[in-house]
Amino acid sequence: MVSAAAGGHPPGPVPWRVALRHPRRPPPPRAGARGEDPPPPASLLGATREEAAWENRDLYTRRLAAFARHRPDWFEHWLADRPYDPDALLVKAELALGRAWESPAYAELLREAAPLISAAAEGHPRDPVPWRLALDHARGTHASRTVFDALWQQAIDRASHHYGCHTSAVQYLSAAWYGSHRECFDFAEQAAEGALPGSLIHALPARAALAYLTGPGSTVPRRRLDAAADRAIALSAGYEPGDPYPAEVRNLLTYVLIRLGRWQDALDQLHLIGPYATSFPWDRVSDDPLGQFLELRDGVRLEVAAATPLRTPAKQAARGH
Repeated sequence: MVSAAAGGHPPGPVPWRVALRHPRRPPPPRAGARGEDPPPPASLLGATREEAAWENRDLYTRRLAAFARHRPDWFEHWLADRPYDPDALLVKAELALGRAWESPAYAELLREAAPLISAAAEGHPRDPVPWRLALDHARGTHASRTVFDALWQQAIDRASHHYGCHTSAVQYLSAAWYGSHRECFDFAEQAAEGALPGSLIHALPARAALAYLTGPGSTVPRRRLDAAADRAIALSAGYEPGDPYPAEVRNLLTYVLIRLGRWQDALDQLHLIGPYATSFPWDRVSDDPLGQFLELRDGVRLEVAAATPLRTPAKQAARGH
């Protein structure tokens, strides 16, 4: 975690702390002795399976996989003690895909990881999270649209409103991979229209906007970009300031608003973010995500300040009469 001091709404600075939070970094697990109950984070992941809390299960899986990369002994102990544990199998698949994507030979490594995804899916057949992995796997292995459609159907059969599966689908359908901006926006907007109140899926068109703003392809009408941002703003307004749950969406939305030159809206989101500056999407546009976030945030404050009318002495005197 990295921190920096900063200012708030003009004209007077309101100091607030910014901590760059990686969505995949969990609290440290504690490994128990062989034969004992699973370590607490693993138990937490198991509870998401029993309660069908799929959004939390997806989040915890990513976090535990990230921790396992730094503490392989902890994960190896868990896997050796419970080799058929569906939670351990899911983390194992997530870990393998994460490593594969970091390699220039990612397509080959992803193909080798296919049996791990299958094992995770078989470990708990109702779980949609392995199908999010399968959708990412399809994107990286150049799978055909027929294969993608079949995987997507498997995902929504298990959880029709699973945010992680939807974001993976948006990536596959983006112009940077196998679709187009139009197809990506059509998919995102249709999903958002049918989303439950408060669902992060309402921010899916903003993800399509991000794909457009950072990728190749034809021009998207400005009104479509603004509509995507407006929908995400409405979603963000439904959560408390500083709530960690929508933090990544708020960071994504802030980047989109900056690119659209909507400075006041961007500043509003920066204050709603509070201390939860996430690595995404800043790591998509810079090798220094915290530096990029802070630089753009300062730029937003300057833009808003420059557009704020100054109170001249004459105007202040006139107000007194």
